[in-house]
Amino acid sequence: MPIQVLDQSTINKIAAGEVIERPSSVVKELVENAIDAGATAITIEIKEGGISFIRITDNGSGIAPEEIKLAFLRHSTSKIKSIEDLMNVSSLGFRGEALSSIAAVSQIELVTKTADSFTGIRYVIEGGKEISFEEVGAPDGTTFMIRNLFFNTPVRRKFLKTAATEAGYINALLEHLSLSHPDISFRFISNNQNRLHTSGNMNLKDIIYSVYGRDITKNLIELDVSTQDIHITGFIGKPAICRGNRGFENYYINGRYIKSHIITRAIEEAYRGFIMPHNYPFTALHFQINPSILDVNVHPTKMELRFSKNEFVYQFVLDAITDALNRRELIPEVKPSDTVTESAMQNTTTQQNASAQTEPPIPSMSVQKPSRLPEPFEAERLPDPAEKSLSDTVSESVTPYGTHNTQSRQNIQNIQNTHNTQNVQDSQNTQQTAKPAEQMNLFEDKLLDVNHKQDYRIIGQLFDTYWLIEFEDSFYMMDQHAAHEKILYERLMKQFHEKTYHSQMIMPPVILTLSLREEQILKENWKTFTALGYEIEEFGGKEYKVTGLPAELPTVIDCKQLLIELIDTIADESATHDPERITEKVASMSCKAAVKGNNRLSFKEAEELMRELMEAENPYNCPHGRPTLIKMTKYEIERKFKRIL
Repeated sequence: MPIQVLDQSTINKIAAGEVIERPSSVVKELVENAIDAGATAITIEIKEGGISFIRITDNGSGIAPEEIKLAFLRHSTSKIKSIEDLMNVSSLGFRGEALSSIAAVSQIELVTKTADSFTGIRYVIEGGKEISFEEVGAPDGTTFMIRNLFFNTPVRRKFLKTAATEAGYINALLEHLSLSHPDISFRFISNNQNRLHTSGNMNLKDIIYSVYGRDITKNLIELDVSTQDIHITGFIGKPAICRGNRGFENYYINGRYIKSHIITRAIEEAYRGFIMPHNYPFTALHFQINPSILDVNVHPTKMELRFSKNEFVYQFVLDAITDALNRRELIPEVKPSDTVTESAMQNTTTQQNASAQTEPPIPSMSVQKPSRLPEPFEAERLPDPAEKSLSDTVSESVTPYGTHNTQSRQNIQNIQNTHNTQNVQDSQNTQQTAKPAEQMNLFEDKLLDVNHKQDYRIIGQLFDTYWLIEFEDSFYMMDQHAAHEKILYERLMKQFHEKTYHSQMIMPPVILTLSLREEQILKENWKTFTALGYEIEEFGGKEYKVTGLPAELPTVIDCKQLLIELIDTIADESATHDPERITEKVASMSCKAAVKGNNRLSFKEAEELMRELMEAENPYNCPHGRPTLIKMTKYEIERKFKRIL
């Protein structure tokens, strides 16, 4: 096939594909141009996700009549004049490719007027071809109307997502732009509905409230630090509002929304120890950085940049956030809305008492938890002896299935303290010869066979987490959290497949404030949530009301945090579009309601837990792959005590 030069129309369409990937790309380029033009109010209106119609209106400086046609030529720009200007570029756009690329793949109508002109200009261009150029009456500023995006490139149009998904991308983009420019008022209208409106009053906290709602806004820590070449202002979130993905990690460099692995790594390292693994913080930070130490011209969308002083930037961000977290009180506040109403509690108590007279299912245990920090801190928490003693007393007084022998536990504690040093030496001496504890083998004698229900003996509880069980010539340890997780997971999945769900009402209802993207995820998976027992209703605007939870979950669960994490998890999995996979994720995440470690159960509750684990289809692992039981044989134990050499 001979080599030939492509015609200009084909060249423009290929080049447009690098700049304009979807409707949000059009919005990004035109809104950034409006910002560079000095606009203080920008309105974005779309229909059908921006595929059929986009209108962007600003009150900026406008385009001079003699420059309008020139603006639609490739590589025509007012932002730079030479390669040296790239080292100090401060505008959002500078390549001169946006308008020519948009014009190549859509039908554009432009109306613009400068302050010193008597009339405005209306310019129409379709697929790169000029249609009309005329004078019209118009206010100062610029209005772009984009119709039928990718009308002449059907292959690109075929790969667009649904209208709701594309609208979600635009909404997310505008949230970032409004946070990065609190001095500009943004209004976003989708299918004639207001989705976002910011005041442009220069108050970043007000913008955060407009975008994320009150729950985020009231859990913020202000940051204002500076050093040579870098000044950071803005807010970081308290650990209580962490999320399941990085969607709330927002930072802006010289007014531009940027992704930098250097800054991301510094932020997450600063939060390590404050939040659980695989959780991510909220940030809304503005960086003013000397342009000479960064390069923004390394990615077609200008979403990435390079620093000439990587280690300096990393250490400064890490120290600034770590210092801010260490200086603030981070213990979450308990609010009245976190508890159920008195009547609901009475109903729950009545149901628990009734079920206790028969054979109580595991969710009805309603074990009162010892005083402790909330779950995100659980992995970092070391038990304090005084706190342990107090929590023992509290737990014993409210355990519904009887009390524990406090004196016996104290005697054991005294023995442990007396022989602690000797135990360490014995452990070191026997470590080389002892075999490690093993996960249960499915082909050995099955402790979890229902036929062996009367053959095992529960000995006691270790560390308020592991139950010790004797069966035949073996010794087992059961992780109460992993076991309960497995039971809840199989219940929820069985309920989903049999389409027989049961809900429990919660009072007062929980109110969720969702972004457009999160709303879309919720609506796309509405049937999945309903089939699992969640009852959710629209509550106006961005808010949704949760009135019911799966009957298997305890009423004291943090419903709001659980549902937010579920939506975050589904967002990460949504690319698969597999309802079964998403259902498994929802059920697996719901298992966060399982009884935790450091929660003392009674022997009656442990027996019930063991009985239900026996009835599970696959009782050997929790939904996340962790073992529910581990085993040591009598032979291995006797070797540890040197009875067998």
